Amino acid sequence: MKVRNDMRRAVSWRGQHGLHKHRGAALPAALVLASMVLAMSTASFDIAVAGIRRASNLEDAMRAEQAADAALTLCLRALDAGVAPSLPAVAEPPQRWRQPDVFADPFAFAPMSHWAGAARTPQCLIEGWRMAHRPRAQVHVLTARGFGAADSAEVWLQLVVVREAGLDERHWRRITARLP
Repeated sequence: MKVRNDMRRAVSWRGQHGLHKHRGAALPAALVLASMVLAMSTASFDIAVAGIRRASNLEDAMRAEQAADAALTLCLRALDAGVAPSLPAVAEPPQRWRQPDVFADPFAFAPMSHWAGAARTPQCLIEGWRMAHRPRAQVHVLTARGFGAADSAEVWLQLVVVREAGLDERHWRRITARLP
């Protein structure tokens, strides 16, 4: 009997103070809190993965640019040494480098056997140019391309070397649009 009276008192006390209205609210609140933590952790994981992809793509692009730059330097050295194959000089600005199959040309060559971490070996093409307004100048357009770990990470660099009266002029540029 005494236990029954204690239970009645506890139940009546809860009923008097409005606690029966909040009965079972802890589980939904805990589930909402858990789902918020899960959503935040999923979002932060996605952000971390995107950051890693961005860093990897940047590393790949830098590797490709370094490979193209090294190929350009070695290509110029080979030209200076007289051992590099070169397309004959033309009167108009050289356009062979704009062709989609330019590096399938027999005059295109790989100035090095491989590049660490690259999907393909860097390549180079040298084109001659006779400038009408500078008839004594010897002009060469050097085009190089380098690759990153994937073929899609491809960078093209160009160097125009003008030699006249014992002086060298060098005009460097990066080709930003991927050729078809």
